[in-house]
Amino acid sequence: MLSRMHELIHLDAYFARIGYDGPRAADLDTLYSLHALHPQAIPFENLDSLLGRSVALDFASLHRKLVLGGRGGYCFEHNHLLGEVLRALGFSVTGLAGRVCWNLPENAPPPRTHMVLLVNLDPPYIADVGFGGLTFTAPLRLEAGIIQETRHEPMRILRSGDGFLVQVLLAEQWQSLYRFDLQPQLPVDYEMANWYVSSHPASRFRKELIAARADIGCRYSLRNSELTIHRLRGKTERLRLRSGVEIRQRLESLFRLSLPEEESFDTVLERLTSDV
Repeated sequence: MLSRMHELIHLDAYFARIGYDGPRAADLDTLYSLHALHPQAIPFENLDSLLGRSVALDFASLHRKLVLGGRGGYCFEHNHLLGEVLRALGFSVTGLAGRVCWNLPENAPPPRTHMVLLVNLDPPYIADVGFGGLTFTAPLRLEAGIIQETRHEPMRILRSGDGFLVQVLLAEQWQSLYRFDLQPQLPVDYEMANWYVSSHPASRFRKELIAARADIGCRYSLRNSELTIHRLRGKTERLRLRSGVEIRQRLESLFRLSLPEEESFDTVLERLTSDV
C-alpha cells in the first residue's frame, strides 16, 4: 500500500509539472496528451554534463531533478521518466536504442546512444520526448511509409535493413534523425551509453551547452551562445547572446529552467561567449 501511495504521489507531481489534468487510462488519447505536454514543460538540456557532473538514471533521481527540481535532461533522462510514468498508468513499454544520424554523413555509422520507447498498444507506437531540437510532440505509429502529423513537423518511419529509420520533413525535404530496431535494451545497456554521452571526453555534451524546448507554434534551441527561435508558420530568428547573464536569462525565461545559483556555473556560461 505504501509503494502504491508513493507511485500516486509521483504521478500527481509529474502531471502538475507538465500541466496534465486528464484521465489516467492506458490508452492512445492519454499517450498523445502526455507526449504533447512533456516536451513543452520539461526542456532538453545537458547542464550536468557540461559542469562535469554525473547523470543518474534511477527513478528517484529523475523525479527529483526533472519533476521537482525544475530541470530538464537528455534522452535517457526524459524517456526513462516517461517510460516509468506510462508503466505506472498501466501501459506496456519496452526500452529500445537508436543510432543518431542527424547531420551525419550517410557512410558514418553512429553508436547506439539514443533511447527510444516502444509503447505496446494495438498497433504499437514509438514514443520519444528526448531528441533535442527536434523532440517529437506526438507518438509515432510503428508503421512504415506513412506521413504522420505532430504538433510541429510531419514525420515518418521507414524500413531500414532489419530495423527502421525516423525522418522529419523540414523545408519540404525529408531529413533522417535516427535508426532503431526492436531489440529490447537492458538497464546496463543504457548505463553504458549514458556514461559515454555524459562523461567521455569526446562527447559533445561535455563541451557544448545544448538546450531545446518545443512550445505551441514554435521551437526554441540554444547551442552555446547561439539562440534559435523557429516559428512553424513564420521566419526563423537567430540571435547571438553576448554574455553569460544573457544566457542565464534565456535559459530561465524561454527554456523555463531552474538554474543553480553558484559562481562556477556562471563562469561556465560566461566562457561560452568568449568567441563572440
